[in-house]
Amino acid sequence: MSRIGKKPIPLPGGVKVQIGEQMEVTGPKGKLTVPIPQGISVEQDKGVLHIKRADDEQAALHGLTRALAANAVQGVSGGFTRELDIVGIGYRADVKGKIATFTLGYSHPIEVLLPEGVEMKIDKQTHLVLTGHDRQLLGQVAANIRALRPPEPYKNKGIRYTGEVLRKKVGKTGAGGK
Repeated sequence: MSRIGKKPIPLPGGVKVQIGEQMEVTGPKGKLTVPIPQGISVEQDKGVLHIKRADDEQAALHGLTRALAANAVQGVSGGFTRELDIVGIGYRADVKGKIATFTLGYSHPIEVLLPEGVEMKIDKQTHLVLTGHDRQLLGQVAANIRALRPPEPYKNKGIRYTGEVLRKKVGKTGAGGK
């Protein structure tokens, strides 16, 4: 039985939900749509959303739909944040409007166009704070930025998520130790 699917979703003030073929969630941060699969129904009463399924064949989709709906409600009301750190001598980032420029030890700077709905702030040129209302898009942009220079295992230089625990490998030992 889906435990996640049964949990009700409280609607904060200022969030409006329209239910049809898709569920449209509108709030102060923006507007998101959540697909509703066959056999899943969404009911709204007294500021709470309930996700229900027709039978046990939709058990996997039940929890998925509830999680997507909860992320949409949280996104349009409060938004999401993803933080990254740049580690390495000479590695830094800069943002102008929707274009982020990274200097990551390559022979050229790398420019990344931020999609609509994702904002980036930079602290001290090495701490990135990404914010947005769409959790999936925000996570994908953060993963794309991390992939520009993932942390390498010997010196841990590169771009990592804040708080990410990395395993450091031991390098070569001294040469000629007979």
